[in-house]
Amino acid sequence: MDTGVQAKLDVLETGSGRALVLLHSLLSDRGAFDGVAPRLAGERRVLLVDLPGFGNSAPAGPLLEDSADCIAENFDRLGLTPTETDVLGNGFGGFVAVAFAVRHGRKFDKLVLVDTGAAIPDAGKPAFHKMAALVESGGMNAVLDAALARMFPADFLAANPSIAEERRAALRRMDPQRFAAACRALAALDLRSAIKSIRNPTLVVVGLKDTATPPALSHELAATIPGAQLVELPHCGHSPHIQDPDGFWRAVKPFLGLKG
Repeated sequence: MDTGVQAKLDVLETGSGRALVLLHSLLSDRGAFDGVAPRLAGERRVLLVDLPGFGNSAPAGPLLEDSADCIAENFDRLGLTPTETDVLGNGFGGFVAVAFAVRHGRKFDKLVLVDTGAAIPDAGKPAFHKMAALVESGGMNAVLDAALARMFPADFLAANPSIAEERRAALRRMDPQRFAAACRALAALDLRSAIKSIRNPTLVVVGLKDTATPPALSHELAATIPGAQLVELPHCGHSPHIQDPDGFWRAVKPFLGLKG
């Protein structure tokens, strides 16, 4: 597919071997994978991507599909080959990964979708438009508490103040206008009719306490993508790789063929 999207992604690489591309959520940055990236890098070439419009990556366009197309073009620059590359996305990054699989599935092999979906339900769209309006008028500080509550269960936040503050710091660093654009792009996305065309081997991981992306959306992915596997993490919220790195490792280990 000739997209014309030429934005260059900022990518941090670590490790060697078969490639694993990690795509972060709307409410975090690539540092969200710090709890699992070193362990993954013991067996894989890990590519930590700043999604288009996040960190030092330039925006790709107004649609979430533009971000997927941008990633596709950067795969060539990064020397990623279809038989030796897997993709893992969480939340917003998972929605991007779904779009990437629909539009460019031949560019990679396995797909791991963590607490994500194919479309935001109509009842959930106003929350994203509200977040967009809030950051445009009041900056990122206007959504910090709400964002943390969407990422983690309340008991986890209470027991882990250092992680909560780390995530607040990451949110404060985001550009409000780019964050608002990402919120609106996510609200506009609807790939429900397209996900049945995905042919990549797929694992869906879902934290059953996720309030940002309701578990029903993950269940829909698992039921609709041909051959998809499902792993449920009953105690986790939207970001199991932060909340429970060991449990997250166990969830993805068999599917990705990890040994550690």
